[in-house]
Amino acid sequence: MYEETESNIEIVRQATRDLARRFDNDYWLEKDRNHEYPWDFIKAFADGGWLGAMIPEEYGGIGLGLQEAAVMMNEIAASGAGMSGGSAIHFYVFPPAPIVKYGSEEMKRKYLPQLASGQMLTAFAITEPTAGVDTSRITTKAEKVEGGWVVNGQKVFITNAKNAHRMVLLARTSPRDPEHPLRGMTLFFAEKDLEHMTVREIDKLGRAAIDTNEVFIDNLFVADEDVIGEVGRGFNYIIDGLNPERIVVAMEGIGLGRAALEIGVEYAKNRIVFDRPIGKNQAVAHPLADSWIRLEAAELAAMNAARLFDEDKPCGPEAAVAKYLGAEAGFDACDRVFSTLGGYAYAKEYHIERLWREVRLLRNAPFSQEMVRNFVSQNVLGLPRSY
Repeated sequence: MYEETESNIEIVRQATRDLARRFDNDYWLEKDRNHEYPWDFIKAFADGGWLGAMIPEEYGGIGLGLQEAAVMMNEIAASGAGMSGGSAIHFYVFPPAPIVKYGSEEMKRKYLPQLASGQMLTAFAITEPTAGVDTSRITTKAEKVEGGWVVNGQKVFITNAKNAHRMVLLARTSPRDPEHPLRGMTLFFAEKDLEHMTVREIDKLGRAAIDTNEVFIDNLFVADEDVIGEVGRGFNYIIDGLNPERIVVAMEGIGLGRAALEIGVEYAKNRIVFDRPIGKNQAVAHPLADSWIRLEAAELAAMNAARLFDEDKPCGPEAAVAKYLGAEAGFDACDRVFSTLGGYAYAKEYHIERLWREVRLLRNAPFSQEMVRNFVSQNVLGLPRSY
């Protein structure tokens, strides 16, 4: 079993920082403008072995812990890659988690080496237009046939569906039981078959380099061997992966804030107004200092949650706190730097408007700040359920 040490974390932090910063802000600006998937960025991380960060060594990965994966994703976002670079690597590292933990041995040996090497890209197909955050009400249905299942339904906000080879797909395999609404859903590792799928890209505010889509599924066959874990327990497997994703999303938000802060501090040092750098004014300096403090505090919370996860200890509240603080600190930093640059913040060449557009996503995804407060209210403070 991999042993976590502070020196290992710092080695990963420095190595991935150096690699990510080979791709500068202008690279990401062009990817954003052209809506172009960053394959050369992905290849660089694949060549370094980083796509298999959390895949066990026996399946072609490097078997690192969540702490190392978290600092890797933080450094990617902080390099200026933002959520375009973060999502590009995120979807190699985290959607395979249910396969690592619950997939059959045959499934692991068949697919995990391809994921670790970058040969295969996945999408996470959970959300639906009529269900919202109430996953129990998904209507995508899988019916048993000889040798497998036939799936019909619709998914929405599916990252990577245009470019992915396979999808981690949640579907109902038995009707919703009001007494046990979260039972009866099954997780499939479904091949993207465009004869039985229509993928329609959504034109959106930010993260334009990474596609986000509606997916319409019409009689898609999925073989029995591509069922992840037990039939009917798919929601449990998703919930099992929420804590690490919350933590990593927090670190990506913190990285985005740091990317913006780096730009803002440099601008405040060099922008001369009334014969003095604007950074000499406390009205400019104090918001930037406050952002640095908030980002530091958010990272401490996120890394504490990651440590608990790596030690196999309960970390639900800690992961929720990390996601909340990471999203808030990241957004506040981008927003304050936006104000620091004034009118120049609107100019794409300064890169702040791109980071600002991308960090705003994290207040809503993978779930909203309100849902974090709901979780804390009910599960930490013991208040009645409010939703």
